[in-house]
Amino acid sequence: MVSTVQAPVKDRFDFWREVTSKTWVPLDVVCEPPLEGEFQAQVGIRDLGSVQMTLMTTTPHSVRRTPALIRRSDPEVLLLTCAVCGPGMMGEQDGRRTDCVVGDLSLYDSSRPYVAGLAPRSPVSRLLVLQFPRHLLPLPERALRRLTAVRIPGDHGVGALSSQFLLQLARRVGELTPSDGARVSSLALDVLTTALAGELDAQSTVPSHVRQRALTAQIQVFIRENLSDARLTPGAIAAAHHISVRYLHRLFQAEGHTVAGYVRELRLEQCRRDLADSRLSSRSVTEIAARWGFTNPSHFSQSFRSAFGIPPREFRRRSTHPG
Repeated sequence: MVSTVQAPVKDRFDFWREVTSKTWVPLDVVCEPPLEGEFQAQVGIRDLGSVQMTLMTTTPHSVRRTPALIRRSDPEVLLLTCAVCGPGMMGEQDGRRTDCVVGDLSLYDSSRPYVAGLAPRSPVSRLLVLQFPRHLLPLPERALRRLTAVRIPGDHGVGALSSQFLLQLARRVGELTPSDGARVSSLALDVLTTALAGELDAQSTVPSHVRQRALTAQIQVFIRENLSDARLTPGAIAAAHHISVRYLHRLFQAEGHTVAGYVRELRLEQCRRDLADSRLSSRSVTEIAARWGFTNPSHFSQSFRSAFGIPPREFRRRSTHPG
């Protein structure tokens, strides 16, 4: 984590200029004079194998990738942005301009000039940026040029599924272990490849195993987002993704899971976490179980004991009153 609080107030924006160019590609960073004196920013940086993920929280400013900076240094990378909170951002590249709101995705290529900025209407915005070598996307470079500075909507279609995956990744990045990096990197690239191919109407160019892994990752995010819904059945999950229940089971079998087993494991883990939380002591075990989709108390108790070797009430007692 790097923050402007590490620098004296008068030097904070200059400090951020250096951080920006070292974190991503060399950029010219601009801030409106009235806002520069109160500028604040911090960025969390995580290398996930071949993908660098950054989560930036900042007051409004913009960046410019100029021809001179490209001549100085060009690592030939793509930068995929996703607005996490705030009013969104704008961008320009290859003669196009886009305005994105929370959840929308947009793509920029380090090899050509671009401008990107956070909307000035909010004091603070948060932005997720994935940076990775261009050659890692199995899509023609000419086709990718058609997607720079194009808004990929995060509220419907393949863009929505990809956005949910990235927003979930941003929320859970602190939970990732070093050994998770390569797998998450591969999944992120699969998801992005599928989303970008969808925008190009070129899904057939994406290898089938990439499409399957991306779809599985997106379904798993959907499950996490809807764990509390007792109606989260294989049929409901399949319908939400426009696939058959049979195909859904095939996807999870390839990952070594059953659909029902995957849902149950996640729900039990959420229940375990809540039962260990003293702040939730006023809620009964039955209420916590129902919160995460267990409508049958007896079945929940049996499942919890099978998973953790102890009944839920005894687990709660030991967790909240150790010793």
